[in-house]
Amino acid sequence: MAKRRLPSPEHADTLSLNALRGLVTGLLERSQQAEARLEKLEADNIQLREENAALRLENTRLKVENQLLRDEIARLKNLPPRPPFRASGMDKATDAAPPGGKLASKKKPRGPKLDVKRVSRQEVLRLDAPAGSRFKGYRSVYVRDLVLKAELVQYRRECWVTPDGKTVLAPLPAGITGGYGVNLRRLCLMLHTQGQVTTGRLTTLLNDIGLDISKRQMVRLLTRRLDGFVAEDEAVLHAGLVSSQYLTVDDTGARHSHNPYYTTHIGGPNFTVFRTSKSKSRLNFLSLLRGSYQDYVLNDAAFDYLKDRRGDPVVVPGLRTFEPQRFCNQVPFMAHLAGKGVDIFDRQDIGTLAEAGLWGAIRHHGLMGNTVIVSDDAGQFRVGNHALCWVHAERLLQKLMPATAKEERSLTMVRDLVWRFYKALKAYKQNPSPQSAPAFRRRFDRIFTLGTGYEALDKLLERLHRRKNELLKVLDHPGIPLHTNASENALRTFVTKRKISGGTMSRDGRVARDTMLGLMKTCQKLGLSFYHYLGDRLGLGGEAIPQLAGLIAAKA
Repeated sequence: MAKRRLPSPEHADTLSLNALRGLVTGLLERSQQAEARLEKLEADNIQLREENAALRLENTRLKVENQLLRDEIARLKNLPPRPPFRASGMDKATDAAPPGGKLASKKKPRGPKLDVKRVSRQEVLRLDAPAGSRFKGYRSVYVRDLVLKAELVQYRRECWVTPDGKTVLAPLPAGITGGYGVNLRRLCLMLHTQGQVTTGRLTTLLNDIGLDISKRQMVRLLTRRLDGFVAEDEAVLHAGLVSSQYLTVDDTGARHSHNPYYTTHIGGPNFTVFRTSKSKSRLNFLSLLRGSYQDYVLNDAAFDYLKDRRGDPVVVPGLRTFEPQRFCNQVPFMAHLAGKGVDIFDRQDIGTLAEAGLWGAIRHHGLMGNTVIVSDDAGQFRVGNHALCWVHAERLLQKLMPATAKEERSLTMVRDLVWRFYKALKAYKQNPSPQSAPAFRRRFDRIFTLGTGYEALDKLLERLHRRKNELLKVLDHPGIPLHTNASENALRTFVTKRKISGGTMSRDGRVARDTMLGLMKTCQKLGLSFYHYLGDRLGLGGEAIPQLAGLIAAKA
């Protein structure tokens, strides 16, 4: 049926009554058709919104399920689960801009080299000038080169027989190990520790240069006769625990003798240590904070720890005495607890009492003082004067997966408020003002008590609000960091070494890896050359490097 054409409205005054009736009727039909199409479009829009919300919910569910499957695969392969999110960039984004408005470059300024005073050899280059030329002096060019060659030194040791029949040999120079010299050992230690070169590649490299060495002998050079380095590493930890204003701590997985182990990083502004053990419990962490001591002490600090951990109210009073009780190691400590009626086979009760004994020993030896422990909220690190990492706290917000546009807007708003608050805390660290601390606490309460209607977000904000004192520890201790980035960066070196070299098999290998990595990182923080440090400790002379523990204490 053909559509009826309506007369033009401009000439309605000249139309007859029937024509006007037809015009009005046509306009009314068109209006009704438009209304029907509009209602249909509105119904389609509502349906699409509902389908979109359902798809977003399904997408969120699939993301969560996919991550769970990834974590399960990683668990079955003995790998750490990968986080389902990227770094937020909150710390870098909230850095204050320099006065010039441009980010300061970290590159070294260009200019003449500063090592020209250490010229080791001078050569004069001559040429046959044409007849009649005039000599105009010399023009110097400094060339930096490296001499790397294999040497086979024959030591002819005098041999004498004493009157009583004993044979006496002239001693070899210090540092020779298994027929290999000190310079070789320093190079191998530096390349393996700082250069992340595997023992197999080191062996190939040296054999190609012309030095005959096996992989087994290379392992001996890297892991044996390190007692001096191990002792200095323990002294570094002791100096850090005594003098540092704060510690940043973190841990990561490790492999030792085909078994899962854990490497814990403990670091301060001037030192770094690594310790690999079979457990990552709080008991293990406290034993690391005890340093090289092996004793247990029941004193006021130990009983305050039991009070905070809600120790057994029946057992604790029977252990308290007027004078502190010190036990040289674990055996007499356990015997004492058994004599007081404690079931030493109850892992929960004995674990808390052992933690208290360790904490008592830490305080007995003057360790940790008022030192703040900054961690990522892992339970084993929550001891003593504890502070939380803001980057990890904000990461919890990033892990949320909003299902609707309203939830996404609420999450964006809260993250923006957290970023602004974090930037203000960084400014407070630069210019601490105790008078402004109450205002920071009130602002913290306003942010983390918001009711957004997004259930998961509100629960997370409530959870973070309960940790208010640990998140705002910087208000009382402006010198501590707001994050544990230092620990994560330090552990990245360990993770790289684990990926390249795999795990360790012997105790010597495990101790050597932890010790040398810790000393290398400590030298970096103190502004020392690790190569020169190795040379001084191995007796090669050159630049004298003071004891690292003394430097740490002096810089505290």
